[in-house]
Amino acid sequence: MDRGTVGSASRGRLNVAIRHQGASAIVTVAGELDHHTADLLRESLEGCVADGFARLVVDCSQLEFMDSTGLNVLLGARLKAEAGGGGVHLAGMQPVVARVFEITGADAVFTVHDSLDKALAD
Repeated sequence: MDRGTVGSASRGRLNVAIRHQGASAIVTVAGELDHHTADLLRESLEGCVADGFARLVVDCSQLEFMDSTGLNVLLGARLKAEAGGGGVHLAGMQPVVARVFEITGADAVFTVHDSLDKALAD
């Protein structure tokens, strides 16, 4: 069941919107994820896990930039989601963001999908 957008927030150059579909929390991230904006995403992901959504699908299709702080937020969310029996799925990464995962090897610890539709179908 898709409950539509259940929350959204902005901080600086980052917007985060959350909606629920079945057992998944879909977190759409738009803009720039860096040390100035990372807390917004951290709080959003931790809130989803606290609300019982262990399967987090992060829609990165509108994410224009991400630094190591953003990567650390996603790695932390992955640990919390896995502790709750779920995981973090990344969808629709732009090449500049995907490159951060490739360089660090983090793409090996996340389930990465070409699109949000593919992530939700998995």
